[in-house]
Amino acid sequence: MAAEWDSAVNMVHRGGEMLGVISFAASGALVAARKRLDLFGMAVLGCATALGGGIVRDLLIGRTPPAAFTNLTYLTASLITALILFFIAPSPRLTKGPLEVADAIGLGLFCVTGTVIADAAGLGAPTAALLGMTTAIGGGVLRDVLSGEVPLVLRPDQDLYAIPALFGATTTAVLLHLDLYQAWTGLLAAAGAVGFRLLSRRYRWHAPLARHARE
Repeated sequence: MAAEWDSAVNMVHRGGEMLGVISFAASGALVAARKRLDLFGMAVLGCATALGGGIVRDLLIGRTPPAAFTNLTYLTASLITALILFFIAPSPRLTKGPLEVADAIGLGLFCVTGTVIADAAGLGAPTAALLGMTTAIGGGVLRDVLSGEVPLVLRPDQDLYAIPALFGATTTAVLLHLDLYQAWTGLLAAAGAVGFRLLSRRYRWHAPLARHARE
């Protein structure tokens, strides 16, 4: 029975990771569409956003070569997502809403799966949470840099981004530490991070600024 339950958790984990890849690939491709890039540009931004955070995490924990290079399913899913969006050809004016939702979903799912992978590598809860956050925000940082923008996570005029990822990663790390992590608790942690991110967009929540920056 325990083996069956572990198999179910792993299946949900893999499904969540794949959905995160697709969501972030869509996010990168939609940014490329807003920038009026060609098919190659959409493919590059889609793959960089979907795979960048996981590659950074894997290199930091010594998991080499990174999973993105050994399991081409993720790369294929990213390319297919970018290709579909290329042929749908969304107007740059219509990409803002879908971009925000896709980015939030990828953020929520990756902060959970990244933390689980770091924990499985034998790292402690604090380090696993930080690497979960890195997995979630790394692809978005790479996407913004490649598209010629200051990374969203570093811009004081933007809504909370890294903090929702850290919230989901910390929740997951605590669940793992207490041996309470299961398929449904992991999904709840991801949903919490997604909801946190979308609420920060809706209500314009910002991180506090230093006093001199407010003057």
